[in-house]
Amino acid sequence: MTPWRAQTGPQLTAIQHDLIDELLYGGAVFGGKSDYLLGDFAQDVPRPYGKHWHGILFRKTYPQLEELISRSKEIYPPWFPGVQWHKTEKTWTWPNGATLKMRFMESEDDWMEYWGHAFTWIGWDEIALWASNIPYLRMKARLRSASASIPNKRIRASANPGGPGHHWVKTYFGIDRYPLGGQIIEPEDGSGMRRIFIKSRLSDNRIGMSNDPGYAARLEGLGSEQLVRSLKEGDWNVIAGAFFPEFSLDRHVIDPFEIPSHWVRFRAMDWGSAKPFSVGWFAVSDGEILPRGALVQYREWYGMVPGQPNVGLKLTAEEVADGIIEREPGAEKIDMSVIDPAAFAQDGGPSIAERLASRKIYFHRADNARVSQRGAMGGWDLVRARLKGDEDGPMVYFFKTCTEIIRTLPALQHDAHRPEDCDTNAEDHAPDQLRYACAARPWVRSSPQRIEPKFPINQTFNELIAARRKRRLENQ
Repeated sequence: MTPWRAQTGPQLTAIQHDLIDELLYGGAVFGGKSDYLLGDFAQDVPRPYGKHWHGILFRKTYPQLEELISRSKEIYPPWFPGVQWHKTEKTWTWPNGATLKMRFMESEDDWMEYWGHAFTWIGWDEIALWASNIPYLRMKARLRSASASIPNKRIRASANPGGPGHHWVKTYFGIDRYPLGGQIIEPEDGSGMRRIFIKSRLSDNRIGMSNDPGYAARLEGLGSEQLVRSLKEGDWNVIAGAFFPEFSLDRHVIDPFEIPSHWVRFRAMDWGSAKPFSVGWFAVSDGEILPRGALVQYREWYGMVPGQPNVGLKLTAEEVADGIIEREPGAEKIDMSVIDPAAFAQDGGPSIAERLASRKIYFHRADNARVSQRGAMGGWDLVRARLKGDEDGPMVYFFKTCTEIIRTLPALQHDAHRPEDCDTNAEDHAPDQLRYACAARPWVRSSPQRIEPKFPINQTFNELIAARRKRRLENQ
């Protein structure tokens, strides 16, 4: 066996960016992502500061970690004679003192186990499998060393498109702005940590494709053309395993227009504090512009910390109520409002709904049936039915200014244990708000018709009086 070396192309490019603080490598399946992470850490082992070089590499679950450990056993011994694997500690140890821990982090709070630890290299394999960015962000504080001689302490991650964390990964590493990668993103949070995305494709793994030349052909039968493109090309605009594949920017996202004054308007809200809240304003079409009964979300307010998906603003109920009032024109008439039933829970004081009502923002309990039961149509089925629509078109639309529902709705994934439901660990707040809206039994208000008089009069009141006076004088 020969020592491992990075393949020419994006894998080698990523390896050579060792002075960039944070790097995401990947896109396509079979793109050499795990090998990259193992190689990126190991390249610094032989350096003079090797005894201070300590890393940790995470997978989401233990079975996934076993696969990564197996691959490391193929790569490290031929590359580094004398390296030792400690099964109990799940740690690689090099003769010069460098170490790499192999761990899994299944819970969002598992990062607390490493409080007080110090690592010069932190790796995340398949980072999009983490629904929340909390573990990743919290572990950044563990990137440190007592030795001042290590200039390239860094965090490295790999990912495929899709997964519960698709959108936070896509946003954090700037893939939404730079889908081809290679653009260094300067920090906006004052941390000084620069980050970059390096894109890989299936064709970039020439060694793997040479060893398994039929792999690309086998991918062709896995699903739609868009899904196959996602797997082979690493297209982050296509989400594998989407809960709502019916959603389409072309069919469901429209330019804003002036909502007719007679249309029914209502609010739907999903409450959140540490996680984002989501308020959506909807109107019901009378059939003149869009299909009769179609919903149009024309405004939204998403309570998220800017640039930190799935992190809430922690506003009080009163502050949220005031924010709703600020966003509504004074003449706007809201016919009804629904909010998730949890907002009515009482625990030693007024409920969230009561506190909103103290500012004259009144809500009814939303129908919170997520999936079908006893033949009834569940909330997600109602959303799906409206997305599909009929021969006249979809029955739900979104103004393109409602960016958060457009961002998070197509990113929802199926729950691994309950396929009829979505993964509730994902960023589902705006979709929940949409579900409440679809289940609110919205009605249609037709355009008011002007009643034509049976005997039309084409004279003003003064003209009518003058004509009568004239006729009276003529009859005298």
